[in-house]
Amino acid sequence: MNPQADLPGQEHPMRPIRTSLLAAALALAALHSAQADSGHMLPRHVPEAYTQECAACHTAYPPGMLPARSWQRIMAGLDKHYGTDASLDAATVQQLSTWLQSNAGTYKRVNEEPTQDRITRSAWFERKHRKIDATVWKLPSVKSAANCAACHAGADKGEFDDDHLRIPAGLDARMRRNWND
Repeated sequence: MNPQADLPGQEHPMRPIRTSLLAAALALAALHSAQADSGHMLPRHVPEAYTQECAACHTAYPPGMLPARSWQRIMAGLDKHYGTDASLDAATVQQLSTWLQSNAGTYKRVNEEPTQDRITRSAWFERKHRKIDATVWKLPSVKSAANCAACHAGADKGEFDDDHLRIPAGLDARMRRNWND
């Protein structure tokens, strides 16, 4: 007979502690997963060069939106960065490459490398925006799917919460219905 086994009507003295520890571990795992899957927050320490160089032309996308391999290819091809020469000096490229790859997405929905390493071509982006009519991307207030700040007020801070969307100018009543699903 195991002296540590629970007797009928009696609880082992360690069971509440084990249960509490397990619950705490599961809560922490869920919190980390929820943040990684929904917020895409920018890391706490963003290199000044990232803000100065990358955000000068487009949203400074959180590195967690793409896998490390995509960031590696993007940084290796800055001379032809989506039709623009975004070349930087070698030291800045090294600094930003290291930062982007060390903060790249590793969770389930960014395991894939999207077509042309475009965030807007990733499966998760297309799924999240599937109800957005193609004409919305062409509105003068939006211009393209890559202009996150047109709808996500906190995009410059890496905040893409669905609960804090703004409706872009020019959106007609029919299209507004899909906005608040």
